[in-house]
Amino acid sequence: MPALALSLAATFALCAPGPRTTCVVDGDTFWLDGEKVRIADINAPETHGAQCLEERSRGDAATRRLIVLLNAGPFELVTAERNTDRYGRLLRTVTRGGQSLGATLVSEGLAERWQGRRGDWCD
Repeated sequence: MPALALSLAATFALCAPGPRTTCVVDGDTFWLDGEKVRIADINAPETHGAQCLEERSRGDAATRRLIVLLNAGPFELVTAERNTDRYGRLLRTVTRGGQSLGATLVSEGLAERWQGRRGDWCD
């Protein structure tokens, strides 16, 4: 089945406590119009529940960078192999001009390619 893409533009900020509509949770998760989206092609360091100071620091940097990338202009959400993950989040690859924003985070050392499990950022 071909992947479906939806072109969007929105203004993102860091998520605050309370109801969330359009904001960034961390380096691989954001809310868009009340829907929680998990970037399908990457894994970013945790900011909530980080296992060490290095993970938290890198997670904060990935979060800030994702906000900048999402705010840089229209982007597409491409449906992954599965529509949702086990937590009910939409699984999408985020692209602009055919290039993955997740791959940008990976190339900058702020995320890793998704390999079916979380990596260890504390080594």
